[in-house]
Amino acid sequence: MPDDHRSRKDTQIPTNLRLLMVMEEVAKRGVAVKPTDLIDALGLPKPTVHRLLQTAEAEGFLQRDLDGRSYGPGPRLRALAISTVSSEHLRTARLTILRSVAEEVGETCNLATADREGMTYLDRVETQWPLRIQLPIGSQVPFHCTASGKMYLSTLRPHILRTVLTARPLEAYTEGTLTDLDRIKAELETTRLRGYSTDNEEFMPGMAAVAVPIWDGQGKLLATLSAHAPIQRRSLVDLIDFLPALRRGSEELTKLHTS
Repeated sequence: MPDDHRSRKDTQIPTNLRLLMVMEEVAKRGVAVKPTDLIDALGLPKPTVHRLLQTAEAEGFLQRDLDGRSYGPGPRLRALAISTVSSEHLRTARLTILRSVAEEVGETCNLATADREGMTYLDRVETQWPLRIQLPIGSQVPFHCTASGKMYLSTLRPHILRTVLTARPLEAYTEGTLTDLDRIKAELETTRLRGYSTDNEEFMPGMAAVAVPIWDGQGKLLATLSAHAPIQRRSLVDLIDFLPALRRGSEELTKLHTS
């Protein structure tokens, strides 16, 4: 971009909006963003972008990625996103949909969003059965061995996926937990093709789960909708039979958040 055009574009962005626009650009891309990407996208001078990134990082709104050069959402920006999605009028409509799915399935249903370290439960509707698995709102579960986490992983670009899976040793929570990268990647490819993910006693002994995606307006994963149950009551095959109900719910939730 020519310097004269960049300087003209720079003057068109009010000073008090520049930091917000940097954070917006990072959030909407869904991947770690380099300063040069922001310079090109916003037309701001290099020193300005670096100063804004330093401010956002210092205040916890952005944080450096593992390569030390790129930036992604920090804890304060992620908390802000969750609070926004949980605003009262949206949450009321969302819970109505979630309850309808849970009643049809007859088991606990959850909404989860991706955080930096795992999937965080945003909302849930409990089963009426006395035997249930307690994972309250705000609980965080790992990516590699949960239905919601594997759905999220299946949407990542290959180099981002490898970074996430190799950032630290993968813990074996049960005898069924996959920790071999090739086997995990093969399952994620299957997940991409069939459009749903599973957990067959991989995170907790005696628990099965199935999850489907909820998309945002740009076709990126916004959240997951999942159902889980003790295998004494529902096998994984039983839960997969309820995929039509889960998919209807995910379609309604996608429309809710994109309309």
